[in-house]
Amino acid sequence: MKEPPQSQPRRVLRAVVDAAACGASVLCLCEKGDAMIMEETGKIFKKEKEMKKGIAFPTSISVNNCVCHFSPLKSDQDYILKDGDLVKIDLGVHVDGFIANVAHSFVIDATKVGRKADVIKAAHLCGEAALRLVKPGNQNTQVTDAWNKIAHSFHCTPIEGMLSHQLKQHVIDGEKTIIQNPTDQQKKDHEKAEFEVHEVYAVDVLVSTGEGKAKDAGQRTTIYKRDPSKQYGLKMKTSRAFFSEVERRFDTMPFTLRYGLCLVLPRGQAWPLC
Repeated sequence: MKEPPQSQPRRVLRAVVDAAACGASVLCLCEKGDAMIMEETGKIFKKEKEMKKGIAFPTSISVNNCVCHFSPLKSDQDYILKDGDLVKIDLGVHVDGFIANVAHSFVIDATKVGRKADVIKAAHLCGEAALRLVKPGNQNTQVTDAWNKIAHSFHCTPIEGMLSHQLKQHVIDGEKTIIQNPTDQQKKDHEKAEFEVHEVYAVDVLVSTGEGKAKDAGQRTTIYKRDPSKQYGLKMKTSRAFFSEVERRFDTMPFTLRYGLCLVLPRGQAWPLC
């Protein structure tokens, strides 16, 4: 029996999780995930020649204290997974601009006790709470408050200021958001919103055993997203060719620097996802 399209993100995630064993290369795993997304989406809606489908968010594998979006280039120093690593895998798939993001966190040679177990349990319960609270009539602040309470009960802290976004067709970062552990200023600035029928959200739970404050580790950004509101004339033929390829293959979806983004960055047509 042929599987429905919505099962494909989980199939890709399962394959990457199964391959993420001790001794595995993070770079190779990211490439595997991206290649499988393209392969799987290439099998569906073959008659719809103009329909765009494929990667909605490049495969990212963030280990231990790395918060998110680690997707190295071949020229970067690779990371080899080892026993005891806390691995966070996330990726996104889209069909005709409709997005499905999936993620999974686990410890290699898993332990059922200790701080790694605490933080995974806290994140899991935060996700379960979101499934119950993200419903018509509820407010985004209810989710924020619940996440703080759950994390603190495990003596953990949600990562400060991280956002979960509403998803729309061709839009991975919709205007309605759920904020984690906001500062006083972020509480003032963040817009309160009510969930409505038929809305879709990518719930992104990030919890730490530390103080919950992310900082720049000095590694370069490798995932970017085209800014459709900006249009510039590119002088170099190679830049124009690359930008056309980005529009054709990814449109408004995030993509990895492995595709040569350096050619168009100086003109500001893409912005980094840190």
